[in-house]
Amino acid sequence: MSKKYLPAILILLTAGVVLAAVLLLQGHTIAILQPKGQIAQHQFDLMVITALLSLIVVVPVFAMTAYIAWNYREGNTKAKYQPNWDHSQLAESIWWFIPLALISILAAITWVSSHRLDPYKPLASTNNPLTIQVVALQWKWLFIYPQQDIASVNYVQLPVDTPVTFEITADAPMNSFWIPQLGGQVYAMAGMQTKLHLMASEAGNYRGSSANISGEGFAGMKFTAHASSQEDFDQWVQTAKQSPKQLGKGEYTALAKPSKDNKVATYAAADENLYHTIMMKYMAPNYGASAETNLQNAQGTQHVHSH
Repeated sequence: MSKKYLPAILILLTAGVVLAAVLLLQGHTIAILQPKGQIAQHQFDLMVITALLSLIVVVPVFAMTAYIAWNYREGNTKAKYQPNWDHSQLAESIWWFIPLALISILAAITWVSSHRLDPYKPLASTNNPLTIQVVALQWKWLFIYPQQDIASVNYVQLPVDTPVTFEITADAPMNSFWIPQLGGQVYAMAGMQTKLHLMASEAGNYRGSSANISGEGFAGMKFTAHASSQEDFDQWVQTAKQSPKQLGKGEYTALAKPSKDNKVATYAAADENLYHTIMMKYMAPNYGASAETNLQNAQGTQHVHSH
């Protein structure tokens, strides 16, 4: 095969790879590239800006590689031969100044965005914020709504354009809470609480998952985040309150046992101290027993006084 056809063949192969990638990805959702929330949109913009700035270095490097390989190939007798050329102030200036300027710009962007996208930073909105307590279990997600006195498993619903404060802990190995189309991931750790502030900008169902390997059931540790209107959210809360299930101490103990059962469930009521008890049992192992003993002592004292 003649070497003059080599460039055309390389171009065709590249086009074929690009076409195959497009066909394979067609109809598939790449969550981080389709933001549906304020934080996710800022993160998407940051990724695009970073990628475009990186191309300032990447494109010339690959272009020069192709040019040098082609121009100085063995068969090109017209290439200029300069065996004693070893320094150029212009070339040195280019490949030092451009990367230095690029790194400086990226450093400034990183500094600003790190503070702007701090997961602990509340989001500004005219709507009242909603608090949802998240507990990572083996291998399922528990969501407690302290303001609404309900709970759900592997399903979380939130109103559109409403700031949501996720208070996150774990009653299992360390995990990571992630809704890619709404924002970045935050770790869930036993005996600790982390926070994540998100706000959905569009109604829809968004995939939530674990972003940290936590055992054999990790692959199925998924949940649905449903963003809806405030009216639909209020209706869902009322429907949940009609559930025959209540999340008391005994019910939670059964729920917390390791299982791969990822069915969605709702609870009409949840123990108001449940989240705090889950977190404190790793910080103070006797916390639950002490609280129960104090309650019994108080009830006993009240019984004595009543007589």
